[in-house]
Amino acid sequence: MAGDQLSEVFDLVEIRGLLTGWFAVRGPWVSRAVVQDPLKLIAMVCGRARLSTDGIDDSIELEPGDVAILNGRSWLEVQGGTGDGPPREIIPEEGDPSTRLIGADDVVIGCRVDLNPAGRALLLQALPPVGHVRASAATATNLRGSLDRLFDEVVGNRIGSAFAIRQYGQLLLLEVLRAFVEQAQLPAGWLRALTDERLRPALTLMHTEPGRPWRLEELARAAAMSRTSFAEHFRTVAGMPPLTYLNRWRMLLAQRALRDGDVRIGSLASDLGYSSESAFSTAFKREVGESPLRYRHRVRGFALR
Repeated sequence: MAGDQLSEVFDLVEIRGLLTGWFAVRGPWVSRAVVQDPLKLIAMVCGRARLSTDGIDDSIELEPGDVAILNGRSWLEVQGGTGDGPPREIIPEEGDPSTRLIGADDVVIGCRVDLNPAGRALLLQALPPVGHVRASAATATNLRGSLDRLFDEVVGNRIGSAFAIRQYGQLLLLEVLRAFVEQAQLPAGWLRALTDERLRPALTLMHTEPGRPWRLEELARAAAMSRTSFAEHFRTVAGMPPLTYLNRWRMLLAQRALRDGDVRIGSLASDLGYSSESAFSTAFKREVGESPLRYRHRVRGFALR
């Protein structure tokens, strides 16, 4: 990726992975739930299971270390285990972890992915409704380690475990995205754009100097493509024209600056390449839905006077 743009995006959209539940079980079992989180991970720590959800015709076979990504789904069902008799209904986070691990064949954990509004707009658009990352693939060599470290914190009950679980949850998501990029054909969007070798030089320019008044010809030249070919390829990969991407990148930077700093609106407008504070405010309101000043007060928890 150009520079380390995925890390840039992670910082801007405040991605956090948080544990929502887990269970360890032996024998036939089934777990059903309503999905209320826009983005959710289901990880198979050990054992095997079948995952079903709305939007797919066939269930997904989860093997040890596999992770499924649910994007905007409304329900899920995970079923596994062997033996006679009807499957036992399992409710995540029920019982003492230390006792539930004894004799368990199947262990499953679930994580929700917290995103700010900009993150939801970016990541949910960049991923398919359901993704399956296989731990057995050569591109997922670090996925198993991230999952094991997360699970060790879940069951270890050590000092600082809540903080560690949040951090490992985020690293697990990063490894899932890395592996998913390599294993699957992504839909058009920013994640696919960041992994496209032909667009890398142009994206580097836009990310490095977002305030420069880039022209399509300059970006195409950096990518060693004609203006027409560059525009067509960029739209196919990113799902939007190059200058629309640049504007959205500027708006992400603006939201971070307004959220985390005390920069003046006029200075921010100039830094991001707008001719005036008014032009910046108009573009910001069109993209975000409110003025820069109102956004700053809202995200900081202040009441406008």
